[in-house]
Amino acid sequence: MGQMIHYQRPDAMRVNGYLAEAEPGDAAPGAAAPGASAPGIVVIQEWWGLNDQIRGVADKFAKAGYRALVPDLYRGKLALEANEAEHLMKGLDFGTAAAQDVRGAVQYLKSSGSVKVGVTGFCMGGALTLLAAVHVPEADAEVVWYGYPPLEYIDAARIRKPLMAHWAIEDGAFPIAGVDALEKKLRDAGAAFEFHRYHAKHAFANETADARNLPYLKHDAAAAELAWRRTLDFFAGHLK
Repeated sequence: MGQMIHYQRPDAMRVNGYLAEAEPGDAAPGAAAPGASAPGIVVIQEWWGLNDQIRGVADKFAKAGYRALVPDLYRGKLALEANEAEHLMKGLDFGTAAAQDVRGAVQYLKSSGSVKVGVTGFCMGGALTLLAAVHVPEADAEVVWYGYPPLEYIDAARIRKPLMAHWAIEDGAFPIAGVDALEKKLRDAGAAFEFHRYHAKHAFANETADARNLPYLKHDAAAAELAWRRTLDFFAGHLK
């Protein structure tokens, strides 16, 4: 459905990304008008890289009527095992990824037809989505999926666009206590946000999670569907 493209970061570096263009869809109420003028969504990978699963998420947004762009943060590298993913993630400069790769992707979608653009990400991508809420002023809304950076890196006073987040209560990678602390930080700063908690494990929305055979990952179809519906409602309200 989609294709690999090049786009330019604010620092003029050219990077790759997977772009799925908007299609007519019946995923109401989140569906938007198809075409180059449709709203955009930057989709940020888990720590595995730009693999088939995250391409599928972009395709799903495209079927709902959005232009979805996945930045290739690992520059073509993919991880099959957790130790490989950890190595690639630790080699990533999160601040640069948010302020350059993600911001450049938002700017690309806006310059190529989308009036409004949201950002969403999963696991590591969830942490980057929170950083994007701070460092990407062009973004119009963000949806975080079970991931946050060290909270001292979040300047909550700079988060001025609507924010939604989905959290797993039984998350071993991103403990729910950190979510509670983040919620307090956002509330104290007067940010506009809504948090949803699910009785699930980490990566509950990833349909390939069980195949990893890792005890802290577990797909939960019911929680994933509820979170997806909430996400489409949220983006429809803020990006259409």
